[in-house]
Amino acid sequence: MQCNYKSISTIYPWAAVALLGGMWQSTAGASSFAEALSGGKPALDMRYRLETVEQDNALKDATASTLRTRLGYTTGAFQGLSAHLDFENITAFPDDDYNSTANGNTQYSVVADPEGSEVNQAYIAYGGLAATVAKFGRQRIKLDNDRFIGNVGWRQNEQTFDAFSISNASLPDTTLKYAYVHNANRIFGTNADMTSHLLNAAYKGWSPGTLTAYAYLLDYENSAALSSDTFGLRFSGASAVGADSKVLYSIEYAQQSDGGDNLAEFDLNYSLLELGGKVSGVTAKVGYEVLEGDGSVSLQTPLATLHAFNGWTDQFLSTPSDGLEDLYISVGGVVQGVKLLAVYHDFKGNDSGDDYGSEWGIAAVKPFGKMYKLSAKFASYSAGDLAGKVDTDKLWLSAELKI
Repeated sequence: MQCNYKSISTIYPWAAVALLGGMWQSTAGASSFAEALSGGKPALDMRYRLETVEQDNALKDATASTLRTRLGYTTGAFQGLSAHLDFENITAFPDDDYNSTANGNTQYSVVADPEGSEVNQAYIAYGGLAATVAKFGRQRIKLDNDRFIGNVGWRQNEQTFDAFSISNASLPDTTLKYAYVHNANRIFGTNADMTSHLLNAAYKGWSPGTLTAYAYLLDYENSAALSSDTFGLRFSGASAVGADSKVLYSIEYAQQSDGGDNLAEFDLNYSLLELGGKVSGVTAKVGYEVLEGDGSVSLQTPLATLHAFNGWTDQFLSTPSDGLEDLYISVGGVVQGVKLLAVYHDFKGNDSGDDYGSEWGIAAVKPFGKMYKLSAKFASYSAGDLAGKVDTDKLWLSAELKI
């Protein structure tokens, strides 16, 4: 993995000069600037993971034993300005018996955790305006439930963005967010150059839940087929029913069309309906998600935290050309301080209705205070009629430390 700041230096020169110049002007000869630098907050984030993959094909079973170490520092604020920097390293040991997509071990199944080191985040923030925070530089961006824009935090190397972003909460119960993204730093250690605009407006003043409107205009420089314009609405919330019960609900609709230099012409829909309940600490949900496809083009969400959707074995990181329909059920709760979750998915093609298989998964997470966490997760996918898909089992064992 290589740190590439060419995109920042070329697309944002005047913004960088303005921000850094403002800091110099505000802090020249001021002892409080030194106090802001020395009075910041360091952070250490370490995650060891053992991941195994078994597939019913000619590939060798994969075993990835990796340690992700992230070391960061956030300065204190001086006249509204602050800065954040964190470095990240992923090391595999004792061997890399898996295909990381970068190590050349193509005889093994894929575990997308390449070894290497990089600057994970590096940004300047300004919070000197009322209810407003602006950031310039390499940063984490997560919008709503990460279905369209996320940091892919599940993987050892998270996805970050070289961007200018601004968030404003000056309107009652409303948060407005905008980001101009010039590059996505992918989990594979590669860059995705782009000229993209992300807009998100959330209103929380209605007691039943949060209403969000968004527009994600993606214009890829070297992957025009992923360029798209997506406009959508999402409503999600919960309503109390008695002293110890809640009804949970989410509904979302979006329309995606070709954008940027995409040569294809399409107009496709995304829809989600999820209903559930929480009783005595047990949460159950049933959902139906549709990503449309017409047999040649399908709705895509290339900047999403995809592992959180359509099954943990990651069979549908790219939507099939026929589209995808996912009917899922989940049940979760806490037993003796252990968070438990079970999920079942049934997949089919949107345009054809073909059987695309099913998956079940279970997960357990045990936190120890605020610093430590152990987790275990297993998922099993049974292939259907979609070409290229095979039965797949994946297991994850993780230990985390955050300071």
